[in-house]
Amino acid sequence: MSFDPATLTFDAAGLIPAIAQDAENGDVLMMAWMNAEAVARTLETGRVTYWSRSRQQFWIKGETSGHVQELVEMRVDCDRDCLLLAIRQTGPACHTNRRSCFYTAIRDGVEVVTMAPEAG
Repeated sequence: MSFDPATLTFDAAGLIPAIAQDAENGDVLMMAWMNAEAVARTLETGRVTYWSRSRQQFWIKGETSGHVQELVEMRVDCDRDCLLLAIRQTGPACHTNRRSCFYTAIRDGVEVVTMAPEAG
């Protein structure tokens, strides 16, 4: 059975959340949005492509930063309203120059930064 992005459940803006996870160690690296065309482009090229809500344009991860995401596998959740992208990440995934966007933990009601920016 071939995959059709139209079978996904997009929100009112035509978007679906996509969680990027390191294919080797399972670390959750970031979350961003895709529309049907971004899903199709990602599957076609193997380069993860998101939809930038602020710029209203496609955003190929690493196109300007060099911090490329190469798709290993795309998974669809049971409700078909969220994607999990197993990826190979080159460089940091976060715009703050950290490996993951999820670098702040809430511990006993206090925010704790758990990872420093990568040198560069």
